[in-house]
Amino acid sequence: MSAAGVALMLGGAGIMLAASPAQAAEVSYKTECIPPSISGLPPVQGTTKVQITAPAEAKVGDEVEIVWKTVAAASKNPDILDLEKDTVKPTGVIKVGGAASGTLNMEGPRQNPAIPKNSPMVLPDMKGKLKLEKAGEITLTPDKYTINVSKPMSTDTKCSPKETVPVGATIKVSAGGGTTTGGTTTSGGTTTTGGTTTSGGTTTTGGATTSGGTTTTGGATTSGGTTTSGGSTSGGGGGQTDFTGKEVSVQFSCQSPGPANITSKVTINAKKSGGSYDLTVKTAKGVMNSPAPLPAGALKPSMAVKIGGADSGTVKVEGPANAAPLEQGKPVDLPDMKGTYKPGASGKSTLSPGTLTINVSLGGSPIVIPCQVKGAVQASLELDTTKQDGGAAGGGDAASGGGSGSAGSGSAGSGGGLAETGAEDDGALRALALVAGTVILLGGAVFTFTPWARLRR
Repeated sequence: MSAAGVALMLGGAGIMLAASPAQAAEVSYKTECIPPSISGLPPVQGTTKVQITAPAEAKVGDEVEIVWKTVAAASKNPDILDLEKDTVKPTGVIKVGGAASGTLNMEGPRQNPAIPKNSPMVLPDMKGKLKLEKAGEITLTPDKYTINVSKPMSTDTKCSPKETVPVGATIKVSAGGGTTTGGTTTSGGTTTTGGTTTSGGTTTTGGATTSGGTTTTGGATTSGGTTTSGGSTSGGGGGQTDFTGKEVSVQFSCQSPGPANITSKVTINAKKSGGSYDLTVKTAKGVMNSPAPLPAGALKPSMAVKIGGADSGTVKVEGPANAAPLEQGKPVDLPDMKGTYKPGASGKSTLSPGTLTINVSLGGSPIVIPCQVKGAVQASLELDTTKQDGGAAGGGDAASGGGSGSAGSGSAGSGGGLAETGAEDDGALRALALVAGTVILLGGAVFTFTPWARLRR
């Protein structure tokens, strides 16, 4: 069979193909890279070299694959830490111009050789698919990119051009036999115009999936896949004092340098004390792996329990610091977190898991890692409450957590940035180096021009 006949059959079967051999071009551009906030380092200037591979010619209706090869990243792994195999993952953006305009999200696998100290960063190729919906000449220009390093903590280094970037590849799109529409359809969170459909990258929606239908829990019925009732109610004043909550599954998304995601079962129990309730929040065993070898007393959890139903606001609960040293990479069991809920309204009030905060303290300013709840979450407990003076209704914290708080920890419900690590405490910095509390976290944000002497001091 002729080559033309084979191409016709494949095209009719909907298989992606290009009308001409692929082309590859290398471009260089000045780049500014922003290290993770935990590092405290200033932006770093470097040069990125990228090779874009794309078909030289195609026709309207084709879906073509674009490949981004990073010939040289604007970073270098310094003489501090060896990066493990398959811990580096890049994502990037290509600007689409010419006959169309928009952006194409690119994504690479978490795949790399071991990267020794003081050697170039080695990034896997990124790929994206571009559907052509309008005839003309389309240009592809590399733009910003992000390097994620997953171990021992997830860190992002974000790099962006500091000059006009040359075009990396050009595709000549012929009219073909298809009919085009003036609009553009995109996926991956990118909006384009001018007749080009782009896809690629990673799109995250909500972080949690809920199913439809109707669910009945604890005597309350809800629809749309979200249950808001708790696992226990106080009843009609029959003298009950202990209330056991229902175990609910929660997904958390943590800020860098924390783990990207945590999934845990959470149970909220209550004990009535006068008009208030003493709360105990339990999480599953092995919620997260220790980011580094941590001494006793270094890691402390807290949570902002959400109040719903008749009442509103949050209750901060806190757990004690780890009693024994933690080994790097080994599962960590968070201790029970305790606090006091003072009702601000009368009626059926629900208690649900909220923002989980991990505080790591090594003698200086603590590292505060907030982990936000992803998607809908069920209530663990429902109580028949009676309004108390100064109670929770109207927002804000209903009460402070049990136990003593660590300095600088802030509100458990805060979604702000991480606390800075101070340089005044030389002992704390040495401890950070010894337990890899800062040095290891810099795995994805280390550059040729980094002032390492400052870190050593």
